[in-house]
Amino acid sequence: MENLIAYFQQSGFTAAEAREVANFFKTKTFAKGEHFLEEGKTARHLAFISRGLFQFYFLKDGDERTTYVVGENNFLASLSSFISQVPAREYVRALSDSEVWQIHFDDLQHLKNHNAKFQIFYIGVLEHLLICIDDSRHKLIALTAEERYAALMDEEPELLQQIPLQYLASILGVTPRHLSRIRNNIR
Repeated sequence: MENLIAYFQQSGFTAAEAREVANFFKTKTFAKGEHFLEEGKTARHLAFISRGLFQFYFLKDGDERTTYVVGENNFLASLSSFISQVPAREYVRALSDSEVWQIHFDDLQHLKNHNAKFQIFYIGVLEHLLICIDDSRHKLIALTAEERYAALMDEEPELLQQIPLQYLASILGVTPRHLSRIRNNIR
């Protein structure tokens, strides 16, 4: 829980305020391959990843299509499902043994309605996620696979070391073989 408290403190909460907010979160572990959320189920939790790596994906014609991978010290949720409380259109799976601190939707609503500082924090987190989603969408449309890979190398080099190649290829919209060619050309 200490890294969650530290995250809140870095976001402007005092130590006491951070601990008060963190007390709404409960720890949960996931084994590699275990799902945080499955398509068709409604997301009831928002989580902070204290250890591990998670993959967002959907199935198309029986094939997995990875859309996003997120690691430690980041929040985890199927946003549209969680915010709207509707069934998810995606799966979220642990790519490694993982630990999260999660808050139930109802507890989050309570915090938003009764803690002005948390409400401001929550809006900031959502705004950041929207910017990340918009940036990702822009890169997928406007950049070549090589340019997207180079951007990942610049922006999130630690993720490149953690993401299995088949998922990285899927994120970039290429085959694993094409990804190997991209990596060889960039080195």
